[in-house]
Amino acid sequence: MIFSYNWLQSFFKKQLPKPEKLAELLTMKAFEAGEVKKIGDDWVLDIEIMANRAPDCFSHLGIARECSVIINSKFSLPDQKLIEDKSLRVKDFIGVEVKGRGTCSRYTARVVVDVKVAPSPKWIRERLIACGLRPINNIVDITNYIMIETGQPLHAFDGEKLEGKKIIVRLAKNGEKIVTLDKEKYDLDDDVLVIADAQKPIAIAGIKGGKLPEIDAKTKIVVLESANFNSKIIRRGSKKIDLKTDSSLRFEHGLDLNLTELAINRAAFLIGEVAKGKIAQGLVDFYPKKVLPKRVKLNLDYAEKLLGVNISSKEIKNILNKLEFKITKEKSQYLEVEVPTFRLDINIAEDLIEEIGRIYGYQKIVAVFPLVSLVPPKRNLDIFWEGLTKNILKETGFSEVLNYSFIGEKEREAFSFKTKEIIEIENPISLEQRYLRPSLLPNLIKNIQLNQRYFNSIKIFELGKIFRAGKNKEKEQIAGVITGEEFYQLKGVVDLLFRKLGISGVWYDDYQPTPEESKLSVWDLKKCAEIKVDGQEIGFLGEVSPKIREIFKIESKLVAFDIDFEKLQKLSSQEHEYQPISRYPAAIRDLAVLVPQGTKVVKVLNKINIAGGKLIRDIDLFDIYEGEELPEGKKNLAFHIIYQTEDRTLSSKEIDEIQNKIIKTLEKDPEWQVRR
Repeated sequence: MIFSYNWLQSFFKKQLPKPEKLAELLTMKAFEAGEVKKIGDDWVLDIEIMANRAPDCFSHLGIARECSVIINSKFSLPDQKLIEDKSLRVKDFIGVEVKGRGTCSRYTARVVVDVKVAPSPKWIRERLIACGLRPINNIVDITNYIMIETGQPLHAFDGEKLEGKKIIVRLAKNGEKIVTLDKEKYDLDDDVLVIADAQKPIAIAGIKGGKLPEIDAKTKIVVLESANFNSKIIRRGSKKIDLKTDSSLRFEHGLDLNLTELAINRAAFLIGEVAKGKIAQGLVDFYPKKVLPKRVKLNLDYAEKLLGVNISSKEIKNILNKLEFKITKEKSQYLEVEVPTFRLDINIAEDLIEEIGRIYGYQKIVAVFPLVSLVPPKRNLDIFWEGLTKNILKETGFSEVLNYSFIGEKEREAFSFKTKEIIEIENPISLEQRYLRPSLLPNLIKNIQLNQRYFNSIKIFELGKIFRAGKNKEKEQIAGVITGEEFYQLKGVVDLLFRKLGISGVWYDDYQPTPEESKLSVWDLKKCAEIKVDGQEIGFLGEVSPKIREIFKIESKLVAFDIDFEKLQKLSSQEHEYQPISRYPAAIRDLAVLVPQGTKVVKVLNKINIAGGKLIRDIDLFDIYEGEELPEGKKNLAFHIIYQTEDRTLSSKEIDEIQNKIIKTLEKDPEWQVRR
C-alpha cells in the first residue's frame, strides 16, 4: 500500500526522519517497507500491511500513529471546526433505513448543500496522485481523500437524484441490475448488498457507486455516506460480481464502528471549505449496538516469560500509553488494559505482549537455548470420549462394527439420498462402493440383513465419519440398531449413555419433517422422536420404516438411534452430581391408564409427576398394550410408580393418598380412564 511522506508529515509538528530512514524504522517495528520513490515534491513509501493490521493501518492516520511511537512525538489530525447551518436540518433532506439483520452495523449520513462542484485544490490532487488515485472533482476527491487518510470509505450521492429522499440498505433482489460509475453493468442477486433509494439500487454497498446519483457539475445537494458493512457480505458480493475496489478491500478486513462519524465530519468540513457548501445541522446515524473498548488483563510475569526478556513495568506502561491503550487498573503484577476500538486485532493478553515486544524491539531480545522439561502428554479428549462411549454401549450388550466408508447405488436409492447431497468416488473399487457414506445407518442395516439368519436378537453400533456435499463435508456420527419391537429398551440405552456422559436436560420431541422429508425418511414417522439437549437437536431415535425393511428383506422390526457425536462430545462432562442413596425403603405401586392411541407417554408422565410431587422417586413405563379387548382407538399404558423419601419411611396411608390424587388428576381428562 502506498503512503505519502508529506501527508504523514502533516500530522506532526516535529520533523519526521527522512523517507528511507522512516521506512527502515517501520520495518523494525514489524512492517515491511519496500521501495521509496520521489514523485514531484513528495516521497511515497510502499508499505506492506499484514492482514490483522488492516483495520487501523490501511490509512495515513494509522501509519501516523505508528510513526508517533517510533519518533516519540504526538500527532494530531489537522484542525477542523465543523460549522453547521442551523437553518438546515439533515432529516429534511434524507432518511436512512437498514434492512436485514447483520448486514450493516452502522450507517452515518450528512448533508451539504449549495456546493460548487469544481476541480480540487492542488494539494488534494497531488496527494491523491501520489497514492495512485485519479482526481475527478472536489466532492468525489474529498471522499477518496478521507478514505486514504482515515481508512473509512465514504460515498457521495447527488441528493436531488435520490427518489423519495431515502436511502435503504438491503440485499439485492434476484434479477436487479445496476450501472456503476465506470459505466459497467452488473446483474445482482441476494448475495450482494446494495444501497437503494425508494425505487432502485443506487450503489453496490461497500464496493462501487451507481451511475444514476453521481456527482456532476449541476450537483447542489451532497448526501455523504459513511458506513460499516458486514465484512463477510462485502467479500461475498465482491467475489460474486468479480469486482474489487479500494473500498471493498477495507470493508473486507473489518473497520472500527466508531470511525464513521470522525470520517464523515472531516469530509463535511473539507467540502464546506473547498466547495463552499453549507453543512446541514445534525447527522443521521443508524448505530443499534454501540461498540465499547475491550478490556484485557495482562500478567507482567507472563509477559516476561513469553518474550524471554525482563522489561520494566514502567516501560511496558509507557509503550502501551504511546499506542493509545489505557491502563484502567494496576495491581501487583497485573494490569487491566483498555483497548481502543480501532485495534480490532487485540483480543487476548498475548496480543498485548506482541505489541510490547515489537515496540521494545525484537532485536533487543537475546537469543538463548530453550529450557525443556519432560511432562506427561495431555489426554486426547477425542480418543477419551470415543472410548468411553463405546464402552458404555458394549456394557449394555451392543457389539461394535467397523464398516467401509462407502455405499452403493442400491443404498442410495433405498434411502433416497439425492445425488447433489452425497459425494461420488471418481474411481470406485466397485459399484457397491460408489459413494462416500452420508449416514451410518445403511451399512448397519446391511449388517442386520447378513446376520439375521444366525442370531435371534442383534444389537450393533458404529462410531465413525460420514460425508456429505456442502460446507460440513465430514463429521463424526454414532448410530445403533437393534432387532425386535424394542423402542423403549433402546430409549433406555440412550438415556443411560447420556447419563454416564454427564449430559442432562435430555428430552424427546415429535419429529415433524417437511412433506419432502416425509417421502424420503428412513424412519417410521409414527414411532420416531428427535433427541434434544436443552433445545438443541442432537439426533434421532425411532423405528426403521417398513419400506427400508422390505428392500433389505428384514422380517423383524428394527429400532435405531442416530446421534451427532461431535455435538455429543461437546456436551459431555466428567463432573457428576453426587446423590446419596436413601436409607429408607421404597414403595412401588402400579397404575394402568386407558388413553387415546395418539396420546404421548410423556404427557401422562408429566401429570403423574406433578400430582405426586417430591415423594415420587421414579416412574417406569413397563407395558403398552393395544389389542382387540380394548375399545377402538384406545391403548393401555402401565406404569411402576416408585415412592421414597430421604428422611422417613412412607406410611401406606400417605402412599394411598398420593396414589388417589394421581388418579383424580389423570381422570380429569374425560378421554382418560384409570383401570382399577
